[in-house]
Amino acid sequence: MKPLVTNEAPDFTATAVMPDNTFNEAFKLSDMRGKYVLLFFYPLDFTFVCPSEIIAFHKAVDQFKEKNCEVIGVSVDSQFSHWAWKNTAVSEGGIGNIQFPLVADLDKSISENYRVLLDSGIALRGLFLIDKEGIVRHQVVNDLPLGRSVGEALRMLDALQFTEEHGDVCPANWNKGDDAMKPTAEGVAKYLAEHAG
Repeated sequence: MKPLVTNEAPDFTATAVMPDNTFNEAFKLSDMRGKYVLLFFYPLDFTFVCPSEIIAFHKAVDQFKEKNCEVIGVSVDSQFSHWAWKNTAVSEGGIGNIQFPLVADLDKSISENYRVLLDSGIALRGLFLIDKEGIVRHQVVNDLPLGRSVGEALRMLDALQFTEEHGDVCPANWNKGDDAMKPTAEGVAKYLAEHAG
Protein backbone atom coordinates (compact mmCIF):
# COMPACT_ATOMS: atom_id res chain seq x y z
CA MET A 1 0.00 0.00 0.00
CA LYS A 2 1.58 3.26 -1.15
CA PRO A 3 1.94 5.92 1.57
CA LEU A 4 0.22 9.28 1.24
CA VAL A 5 3.34 11.29 2.12
CA THR A 6 4.16 13.90 -0.60
CA ASN A 7 0.61 13.65 -1.97
CA GLU A 8 -2.34 15.96 -1.46
CA ALA A 9 -4.36 14.93 1.57
CA PRO A 10 -7.68 13.38 0.50
CA ASP A 11 -10.30 16.03 1.09
CA PHE A 12 -13.57 15.25 2.82
CA THR A 13 -16.78 16.89 3.93
CA ALA A 14 -18.43 15.26 6.92
CA THR A 15 -20.29 15.97 10.13
CA ALA A 16 -18.08 16.88 13.08
CA VAL A 17 -18.73 17.54 16.72
CA MET A 18 -17.03 20.86 17.39
CA PRO A 19 -15.30 22.06 20.57
CA ASP A 20 -18.51 23.83 21.67
CA ASN A 21 -20.48 20.56 21.22
CA THR A 22 -22.38 21.79 18.16
CA PHE A 23 -22.65 19.70 15.00
CA ASN A 24 -20.96 21.08 11.89
CA GLU A 25 -22.64 19.11 9.11
CA ALA A 26 -20.30 20.49 6.44
CA PHE A 27 -16.91 20.21 8.12
CA LYS A 28 -14.37 20.26 5.29
CA LEU A 29 -10.67 19.46 5.55
CA SER A 30 -9.70 21.83 2.73
CA ASP A 31 -11.19 24.72 4.73
CA MET A 32 -8.06 24.37 6.89
CA ARG A 33 -5.72 25.47 4.06
CA GLY A 34 -3.24 27.99 5.37
CA LYS A 35 -2.87 26.04 8.61
CA TYR A 36 -1.10 22.82 9.46
CA VAL A 37 -3.38 19.92 10.34
CA LEU A 38 -2.75 16.93 12.57
CA LEU A 39 -5.40 14.45 11.43
CA PHE A 40 -5.63 11.28 13.47
CA PHE A 41 -7.83 8.21 13.22
CA TYR A 42 -8.83 6.01 16.13
CA PRO A 43 -10.87 2.78 16.15
CA LEU A 44 -14.01 3.48 18.19
CA ASP A 45 -15.63 5.68 20.81
CA PHE A 46 -16.09 4.24 24.30
CA THR A 47 -13.05 1.99 24.06
CA PHE A 48 -9.78 1.76 25.98
CA VAL A 49 -6.60 3.11 24.35
CA CYS A 50 -8.58 5.71 22.38
CA PRO A 51 -9.56 7.95 25.30
CA SER A 52 -5.97 8.05 26.55
CA GLU A 53 -4.85 9.35 23.15
CA ILE A 54 -7.72 11.81 22.69
CA ILE A 55 -7.28 13.30 26.15
CA ALA A 56 -3.51 13.53 25.59
CA PHE A 57 -4.06 15.43 22.32
CA HIS A 58 -6.60 17.64 24.11
CA LYS A 59 -4.06 18.51 26.81
CA ALA A 60 -1.59 19.56 24.08
CA VAL A 61 -4.09 21.30 21.78
CA ASP A 62 -2.89 24.78 22.76
CA GLN A 63 0.69 23.80 21.87
CA PHE A 64 -0.48 22.75 18.42
CA LYS A 65 -2.53 25.94 17.98
CA GLU A 66 0.50 28.06 18.92
CA LYS A 67 2.24 26.43 15.94
CA ASN A 68 -0.71 27.23 13.62
CA CYS A 69 -1.81 23.59 13.64
CA GLU A 70 -5.36 22.28 13.99
CA VAL A 71 -5.97 18.87 15.59
CA ILE A 72 -8.78 16.74 14.15
CA GLY A 73 -9.89 13.29 15.31
CA VAL A 74 -11.79 10.81 13.13
CA SER A 75 -13.52 7.49 13.78
CA VAL A 76 -16.26 5.45 12.13
CA ASP A 77 -18.70 6.36 14.90
CA SER A 78 -21.64 8.71 14.38
CA GLN A 79 -21.66 12.33 15.49
CA PHE A 80 -24.18 11.31 18.15
CA SER A 81 -21.76 8.79 19.60
CA HIS A 82 -18.97 11.41 19.56
CA TRP A 83 -21.27 13.89 21.31
CA ALA A 84 -22.30 11.36 23.95
CA TRP A 85 -18.65 10.41 24.61
CA LYS A 86 -17.68 14.08 24.99
CA ASN A 87 -20.55 14.58 27.40
CA THR A 88 -19.60 11.62 29.58
CA ALA A 89 -17.26 12.30 32.49
CA VAL A 90 -13.76 10.87 32.24
CA SER A 91 -14.37 9.04 35.51
CA GLU A 92 -17.27 7.23 33.81
CA GLY A 93 -15.44 6.23 30.62
CA GLY A 94 -15.92 9.44 28.67
CA ILE A 95 -13.45 11.96 27.30
CA GLY A 96 -14.94 15.18 28.64
CA ASN A 97 -15.22 18.40 26.66
CA ILE A 98 -12.19 18.06 24.41
CA GLN A 99 -11.34 21.15 22.39
CA PHE A 100 -10.86 19.87 18.85
CA PRO A 101 -13.31 18.50 16.27
CA LEU A 102 -14.29 14.84 16.17
CA VAL A 103 -15.34 13.81 12.67
CA ALA A 104 -17.97 11.14 12.05
CA ASP A 105 -16.87 8.73 9.31
CA LEU A 106 -19.99 6.62 9.43
CA ASP A 107 -19.72 5.49 5.79
CA LYS A 108 -16.00 4.74 6.35
CA SER A 109 -14.98 6.65 3.22
CA ILE A 110 -12.48 8.90 4.98
CA SER A 111 -10.74 5.97 6.68
CA GLU A 112 -10.68 4.15 3.35
CA ASN A 113 -9.23 7.14 1.47
CA TYR A 114 -6.48 7.47 4.07
CA ARG A 115 -5.81 3.72 3.76
CA VAL A 116 -6.30 2.90 7.43
CA LEU A 117 -9.61 0.98 7.23
CA LEU A 118 -9.49 -2.63 8.39
CA ASP A 119 -11.68 -5.37 6.90
CA SER A 120 -13.55 -5.41 10.22
CA GLY A 121 -14.77 -1.88 9.45
CA ILE A 122 -12.75 0.15 11.97
CA ALA A 123 -9.68 2.29 11.45
CA LEU A 124 -6.14 1.65 12.54
CA ARG A 125 -4.42 4.38 14.54
CA GLY A 126 -3.36 6.51 11.58
CA LEU A 127 -1.81 9.93 12.10
CA PHE A 128 -1.19 12.40 9.26
CA LEU A 129 0.65 15.72 9.41
CA ILE A 130 -0.62 17.95 6.61
CA ASP A 131 1.12 21.18 5.63
CA LYS A 132 -0.44 24.58 4.88
CA GLU A 133 -0.80 23.66 1.20
CA GLY A 134 -2.73 20.48 1.97
CA ILE A 135 0.17 18.06 1.35
CA VAL A 136 0.75 15.06 3.64
CA ARG A 137 4.28 15.44 5.01
CA HIS A 138 4.34 12.74 7.71
CA GLN A 139 2.27 9.68 8.50
CA VAL A 140 2.42 6.88 11.01
CA VAL A 141 -0.01 3.98 11.38
CA ASN A 142 -0.19 1.88 14.53
CA ASP A 143 -1.98 -1.37 15.19
CA LEU A 144 -4.99 -1.18 17.51
CA PRO A 145 -3.28 -1.83 20.89
CA LEU A 146 -0.44 0.65 20.31
CA GLY A 147 -1.05 4.21 21.48
CA ARG A 148 0.70 7.12 19.82
CA SER A 149 3.05 9.75 21.23
CA VAL A 150 1.75 13.32 21.31
CA GLY A 151 5.31 14.49 21.99
CA GLU A 152 6.49 12.84 18.77
CA ALA A 153 3.66 14.48 16.82
CA LEU A 154 4.75 17.88 18.16
CA ARG A 155 8.38 17.08 17.34
CA MET A 156 7.49 16.25 13.74
CA LEU A 157 5.53 19.49 13.42
CA ASP A 158 8.55 21.41 14.75
CA ALA A 159 10.82 19.59 12.27
CA LEU A 160 8.52 20.35 9.33
CA GLN A 161 8.29 24.01 10.22
CA PHE A 162 12.06 24.23 10.76
CA THR A 163 12.85 22.74 7.35
CA GLU A 164 10.32 25.01 5.67
CA GLU A 165 11.83 28.09 7.30
CA HIS A 166 15.55 27.27 7.08
CA GLY A 167 15.93 24.73 4.27
CA ASP A 168 18.07 22.53 6.50
CA VAL A 169 17.17 18.90 7.17
CA CYS A 170 16.55 17.36 10.58
CA PRO A 171 18.70 14.37 11.60
CA ALA A 172 17.69 11.46 13.81
CA ASN A 173 16.30 12.44 17.21
CA TRP A 174 16.28 16.14 16.27
CA ASN A 175 14.39 18.41 18.64
CA LYS A 176 13.62 22.11 18.38
CA GLY A 177 16.78 24.04 19.19
CA ASP A 178 19.13 21.25 18.11
CA ASP A 179 21.62 21.56 15.27
CA ALA A 180 20.34 20.56 11.84
CA MET A 181 22.16 19.60 8.64
CA LYS A 182 22.65 21.31 5.33
CA PRO A 183 21.17 19.02 2.65
CA THR A 184 24.55 18.48 0.96
CA ALA A 185 27.27 15.83 1.25
CA GLU A 186 29.49 18.40 2.92
CA GLY A 187 26.73 19.44 5.32
CA VAL A 188 26.06 15.86 6.37
CA ALA A 189 29.79 15.14 6.81
CA LYS A 190 30.21 18.29 8.92
CA TYR A 191 27.22 17.42 11.11
CA LEU A 192 28.36 13.83 11.65
CA ALA A 193 31.90 14.92 12.43
CA GLU A 194 30.60 17.28 15.10
CA HIS A 195 28.01 14.90 16.58
CA ALA A 196 29.52 11.44 16.08
CA GLY A 197 30.57 10.98 19.69
